[in-house]
Amino acid sequence: MLMKSSDAMTASAATPEDEGVPVSVKIRERIQAARKRFHANDNIAEFIEPGELERLLDEVTDKMAGVLDSLVIDTVNDHNTGDTARRVAKMYLKEVFKGRYVEGPEITEFPNAEHLNELMIVGPITVRSACSHHFCPVIGKIWIGVLPNEHTNVIGLSKYARLAEWIMGRPQIQEEAVVQLADLIQRKTQPDGLAIVMEASHYCMGWRGVKDMDSKMINSVMRGAFLKDPNLRREFLSLIPGKN
Repeated sequence: MLMKSSDAMTASAATPEDEGVPVSVKIRERIQAARKRFHANDNIAEFIEPGELERLLDEVTDKMAGVLDSLVIDTVNDHNTGDTARRVAKMYLKEVFKGRYVEGPEITEFPNAEHLNELMIVGPITVRSACSHHFCPVIGKIWIGVLPNEHTNVIGLSKYARLAEWIMGRPQIQEEAVVQLADLIQRKTQPDGLAIVMEASHYCMGWRGVKDMDSKMINSVMRGAFLKDPNLRREFLSLIPGKN
């Protein structure tokens, strides 16, 4: 008599419970059980188990195929849209909204051995996102000002860009995105002051609605010394090209 392997038995035992349950439902149930938020601009990577992102990709592909069908597009005979559902699903999960589904980038932090305490500015960092309202592109630039102290953790310049990409890689509202990025950098580096300015074009204005391609949104977050010291704030803003 042949015996099943332990792996096969485990898979067999788990099948009845999981059969027919969409992976999105399982992920959502884990988040709700943990009493966590899962808004469009939240990261949910900790609730996604190994292998589930590929299954989620399959699920989103099926749902996107339904959207195309409801738009009365003949994806069977139209050679241009035959694989569109898969392409769109892959774009959302693995590219433009990747910041929701993967853990944050590994950031190596170093002690401030030289006790640096002068203003440092990083930018412009090109960022790409999509607005939460219409899923239209938001493309712009970010400038980051840091006033370190002797206890500040020093991170490489490229790491600021990686952190910005991770935060912006979700459906975002620009005002909230800048605050999220500021909170993240504040936790990572613990500076005396932190300033972020973002300027971006919103295609929900240029592609639809008023169809104004020239308008841009500029907003900022000032923390610590930048908030308290107007001279420091002016110095930071004066050193941003075109913003003085």
